[in-house]
Amino acid sequence: MTERVRALAPDIRAQADQIERDRRLPPDVVRALARIGVFRLCVPRILGGEEAEPATLLAVLEELASADGSTGWCAMIGATSGLVSAYLPESEARAIYGASPDVISGGVFAPTARAELQSGHYRVSGRWRFASGCQHCDWLMGGCLVSTGGAPQARMVLFPATDAEIIDTWTVSGLRGTGSHDIAVRDLRVPATRSVSLTHDRPVAAGALYAFPLFGLLAIGIAAVALGIARRALDEIVALAGAKTPTAGRRTLAERSTVQAQLAEAEAAVGAARAFLLEVVGSAWAAACVRGAIEVPLRARLRLAATNATVASARAVDVAYTLGGGTSVYAESPLQRAFRDIHVVTQHMMVAPATWELAGRILLGLETDTTTL
Repeated sequence: MTERVRALAPDIRAQADQIERDRRLPPDVVRALARIGVFRLCVPRILGGEEAEPATLLAVLEELASADGSTGWCAMIGATSGLVSAYLPESEARAIYGASPDVISGGVFAPTARAELQSGHYRVSGRWRFASGCQHCDWLMGGCLVSTGGAPQARMVLFPATDAEIIDTWTVSGLRGTGSHDIAVRDLRVPATRSVSLTHDRPVAAGALYAFPLFGLLAIGIAAVALGIARRALDEIVALAGAKTPTAGRRTLAERSTVQAQLAEAEAAVGAARAFLLEVVGSAWAAACVRGAIEVPLRARLRLAATNATVASARAVDVAYTLGGGTSVYAESPLQRAFRDIHVVTQHMMVAPATWELAGRILLGLETDTTTL
């Protein structure tokens, strides 16, 4: 899979300006990603999916994000959304994910809509923000608070993309090409069998991949995108440093000791963060394969490693952008795009600053709400 993605990278890079300008992925890029199975990385094999190891997911997304941050992000959303197929009743999963090898799902986990159970259906109304890739999805999903007579319960419902209104809101600083518009539905009837609780339901599908916490896999995907963007920025500054002689200077950037030291530190920080993430992912995969479960301390390390990789990547991009000087600010410079993209990635709640506290509490043995681990 990684080699097939790598073969697509030159074409994706060539379309990066169009992706940003159009605020969405071009249809030919979407079709190419679907054709090689990127959007089915987390779908069970019994449904025709890849059921890939998390390390493969990480490598594929990293490669795509290095070519273009928005493409990597949309691939991450489409791939991780496919995890829901493992939680649905098999008949529903086949109807949605088994109908076509090119089916793409996406949506928003946050329960910002409301739903009411009526005779085996949910009646859903509401609006969700940040629906990345919604314009190329066949199925969408959204988190809801379900009225039960007591405290509302959070569930996610799936529905055909044609049932939702896409509201053009995605005018933003970075990851512009992800088309992460708002989506909304009103009085939409969704069969109860097309809903899941991400915090209480257990997967229907067997396999080590589905022993991984869903939010943990999402965090790994986000970190992979961050690492890919950082890799691109570091490669770009190396190329620029060898060719650029700053105004009134006699030496190239590459010949300056401060540039050498800062680049080396950034490279080491990203490499160390990536290695830590891969180490923890490997440990979690081994636990999932042997025991069919990943205990809370290891789940916490997954989130910690993903957050660390994202933060280290952002710092490395900042270094590359700063070293590029005035060249970095021009629209044709990949460094300015990497700078804007990475600082949108860091805003995701799965890798937000609160993750440090969450992981720290578990490391210290304190009582902690582990719902989002």
